[in-house]
Amino acid sequence: MTDAPDAPDDVDVSRRRWPRVLGALLAVALIATGGALYVEGRQLRDTTATANLALTDAAATTRVTGDVSSALGKIFSYGPGATAATRAAAKEVLAGKALQQYAALFGQVERQSADQKLTLTTEVVRAGVTRLTGSSAHLLVFLDQVYERRGRAPTTASAQLTVVAELREGRWWIVEIGST
Repeated sequence: MTDAPDAPDDVDVSRRRWPRVLGALLAVALIATGGALYVEGRQLRDTTATANLALTDAAATTRVTGDVSSALGKIFSYGPGATAATRAAAKEVLAGKALQQYAALFGQVERQSADQKLTLTTEVVRAGVTRLTGSSAHLLVFLDQVYERRGRAPTTASAQLTVVAELREGRWWIVEIGST
């Protein structure tokens, strides 16, 4: 008969254990859920799209678009007596591969411009930044160019360029130009 009084104590002990076990399980579940949500949140923030400042920084996007558009207008506009100014402008906005390519082609342009009395006026119609980081930008640029030769009607042509620019010492420099 000594067993009978022990039965209520066993029930009391098991009843007291359940809240502790449930509390521990709930704590483990909450910690695991919090960890999983933290990892998912980091993955959502660390995507390629969120690293592209062209999608998140309107001021930087506007600045690079304006700087590159202005530079392209200067280096692709010239007249028979103004090629020296155009060449000088190119040295102020181009670097690397873009400057080398430009120098090679512009020598031919200078000769033709003087011989043919050719004037070229270039205007950027639309420019879009496809990728922007703190120090580099990739742009797609649409241009309208008006060719004028003495004694002939002006001719208009459109062009599409891909441009890579780098931010150096607070200025955007065009380092690559390609046609598409």
